[in-house]
Amino acid sequence: MKIYHLRRVLLTVLLALAFLAPPWWGACEAKTSAPPAAKQESAAPNPEKILRQACDFLLSAKQFSFKAECTDDRVYSGGKKLQFAFELEAYVQRPDKVRINGAGDIENKQFFYNGKTITLYDKNHNSYAVMAVPGTIDAAMAKADKEYGLRISLVDLAESDTYALMTKGVKNALYVGEGEVRGVRCHHLAFDKNHIQWQIWIDAGEKPMIRKLLITQKKLLGSPQWTAYFTEWNFSPQLAESLFVFTPPPGATKTRFVSLKEIAAQQAKAASATPKQPATKKPRKKGE
Repeated sequence: MKIYHLRRVLLTVLLALAFLAPPWWGACEAKTSAPPAAKQESAAPNPEKILRQACDFLLSAKQFSFKAECTDDRVYSGGKKLQFAFELEAYVQRPDKVRINGAGDIENKQFFYNGKTITLYDKNHNSYAVMAVPGTIDAAMAKADKEYGLRISLVDLAESDTYALMTKGVKNALYVGEGEVRGVRCHHLAFDKNHIQWQIWIDAGEKPMIRKLLITQKKLLGSPQWTAYFTEWNFSPQLAESLFVFTPPPGATKTRFVSLKEIAAQQAKAASATPKQPATKKPRKKGE
C-alpha cells in the first residue's frame, strides 16, 4: 500500500494560520513606534485589541466562507527563491465541518472534515487518505497535528480560540497604521515571534474582517514569505451537507497517513542499520 505523509498541505508555514500552515501564534507585549507627525494628539490604537475584535467577530459566525489568493516562496540551493501562487476556497460550519479547496502552480488538494473523519485528496495524483478524528474542529485538528504533524492552512480561523492560536509565542505587537488593501481601508498590525514575523490587515469598517495576511520566516535562508489576500467573505452561505463529504473519483488510490511515531521508528531503524565508518588514521610523517 502506498504511504501518504504530508506535513505541508495547501501552503507553507503558519499560521499555520497554518494560517496557517503550523500554529505560529502567548502573551503579547505591545510596542508602538511614534507616528511621523511631531504632534501626537492621541495614542496609537492597541493592536492586540483590534486583533481580538477580528477573532471574536469570526467566532460569532456559526458558518462562513471565503476565498484567498495566496503566494508562497520556496527557497532552493544557493538561496535561489521562487514564488508560486495558489487559490483557496474555505467553507466552515461550526462546530464540526470544514472544507478547503486549494489549487495552484504546484499543488491541487482538497481537505474535508465532516465531524468524524479528515480526508485529504491530492488531485494531481488522484490519491487520498482518511483518518478518524473527534467530533469538533478544535479536537480534530489537535489530533491531526499531535499524532500526524498534519497542519492545514487557515483552519485556525475556524477554531474556537483563534486569538490564542495567533498570539501564542508572540514577543512584540505593533500598530503600523492605516492602509488600503485593494481599496478597503484597513488597520495594519505586525507581530513578532522567535522564528517568524507576521502582519495582518483588518477591515477598519463596521465588520473587522481579515483582508490580508503576510508571514515571513525570518530565520530561514532567503526569509521566504507566505501571503494571502482574502476576498468574498460570506457569513450566511447556503452550505449543503454533501459539501463536506468526500466521494472518491474514478480510479482514485486510497493511501494512508503516517504517524509521527512511525516516522521516528523508521528513522531510528535506519540509523541503527547504517554501518559505522572506521576512523581513518593519518599517515605518520617522517621523523614522528
